[in-house]
Amino acid sequence: MRRMLTPTLLVLALAVGTIWLVFQHDMNSVHERLAASAEVAETDLGPVAFATGGKGPPVLVIHGAGGGHDQGRLLAEAFAPENHGWIAPSRFGYPGSALPETSSTQAQADAFVALLDSLNIQQVTMLAMSGGVPPALQFAQRYPQRTRALILISLAPYAPLTTEEQQLPLPLWLYDRLFASDFPLWAVLRLAPQRLAPMFDVRDDLRDQITESEAAFVHAMIAAFLPATSRRDGLANEGAAIDPTATIDPATIRVPMLIIHARDDRITPFSTAAFTAEQVPGAQMLALDTGGHLLLGHHDTVRQRIAEFLEHLEAVIPP
Repeated sequence: MRRMLTPTLLVLALAVGTIWLVFQHDMNSVHERLAASAEVAETDLGPVAFATGGKGPPVLVIHGAGGGHDQGRLLAEAFAPENHGWIAPSRFGYPGSALPETSSTQAQADAFVALLDSLNIQQVTMLAMSGGVPPALQFAQRYPQRTRALILISLAPYAPLTTEEQQLPLPLWLYDRLFASDFPLWAVLRLAPQRLAPMFDVRDDLRDQITESEAAFVHAMIAAFLPATSRRDGLANEGAAIDPTATIDPATIRVPMLIIHARDDRITPFSTAAFTAEQVPGAQMLALDTGGHLLLGHHDTVRQRIAEFLEHLEAVIPP
């Protein structure tokens, strides 16, 4: 029996060691890529990591839950017009950015201003998706003179709204397990990345309408979950959006606004978008019947609508 067990244990040890080496190699590459793809601005609220790209009037791109400047880059490349420059910061607690003691959505808006000051940018269009919407609304409410326009996609609930209607595609305990350390998420990404698609509301009924570029977008968004441990603090802070002390009154916002949301979104309720559009004077809305949280099957339409919105704004009020 001992003679049989020894080779088996040796093979098992070699297999485990090899897997661990591959894991370490992959994670080192991820960390190096993240560090190389962003700059860091030192502010009174701590460091703020950000990626940049494009040329033209600036767009501040605000990522959703589980993201970072790398997810912001994907959003900019998917939806920002080509004739605009973009800045994609990591929100509080996401890769490269601090989680300060005061980490409300108001404080996050203040951190955005500090970042823009460091870049000598006076005014921006905000393009925010999902969990990035509440701090973008706070920015427009607190700093209207710095806000040229708001483009809000797949809006996450914000106070005074709640997450009561929100139906997460995976149970909370599974999110906690996946983000507890890097290894579980890395293993799923290595062996069966399609298993993570439901976390982004990518469903079987939407797959037939996904274009090739949208499929690449989904793949990149899923891969951008790594390193999970660099995003846990940010995820834990997402509740700041519905903190009663951080109430946002959209009726007080007086900047041009375009709202885009799919009625079949199963991550963030369509009612949040409808409420915001009703409250904001003059807000424009593109309501899609299908597409889910990532607006699949409609990226070309969304990109064109955003371009038209900004072209009209620039014709009326030159930058």
